[in-house]
Amino acid sequence: MATFLLVHGSWLGGWCWRRLTPLLRAEGHEVFAPTLSGLGDRAHLGGTEVDLSLHITDICSTILCEDLADIVLVGHSYAGMVITGVADSIPQCVGRMVYIDAVVPQPGCAVFDTIPREMVEALRASTIQFHGRWCFPPAQPAVMGITTAAEAAWFETHSVPMPIATHEQRLELCNGPLSVMHAYIACSNPALDALGSSRLRAQHAGWRYFNLAASHDPMITSPKDLCEILLRCLD
Repeated sequence: MATFLLVHGSWLGGWCWRRLTPLLRAEGHEVFAPTLSGLGDRAHLGGTEVDLSLHITDICSTILCEDLADIVLVGHSYAGMVITGVADSIPQCVGRMVYIDAVVPQPGCAVFDTIPREMVEALRASTIQFHGRWCFPPAQPAVMGITTAAEAAWFETHSVPMPIATHEQRLELCNGPLSVMHAYIACSNPALDALGSSRLRAQHAGWRYFNLAASHDPMITSPKDLCEILLRCLD
């Protein structure tokens, strides 16, 4: 039995894994899907400054309070930053790392350092006040590849603005890369070239790579296919 800890990306919350977690549990695995401060059911928490450091602390606290060890640490999209910081902070608790269409940061970089300048400018221009902090509004479901009416409505109903400080803060790492299995799942519908999956292949030749013909949010649109790949990451 493995222990999966699933960390969601921008605008989302622990709710987004709802279709995936029963599938993993049906295979006998333990699953945790916490919500990051300032998002989902915790949108009202975190004060005016919700940033990357707070999100790293959120997940470290879950791991330590639940006495988790040898976990499969999974990060979606923005949460590639979060799980990288978590693994650096408490490496003794992490057994495997899985990035789902996610940012894989270099030390000292912020999310805004890893995506095209025009995308950064568009996000900055869209900022609004939400619970007293500057945020950018959720993307349109179709942009994420969510095209069915029911799934789009679920996404729109539950998504909340993303604190911009999470994308501005640079990730400072203290330890070297973990000597555990790393996997990257690249989603192709649409293919978000801004995340640079082809570049990552060249930089991280020892990682396992999987291609998934699914939206950027496969836990919403293709949970069975995503589950199959996550189980393959245990081999």
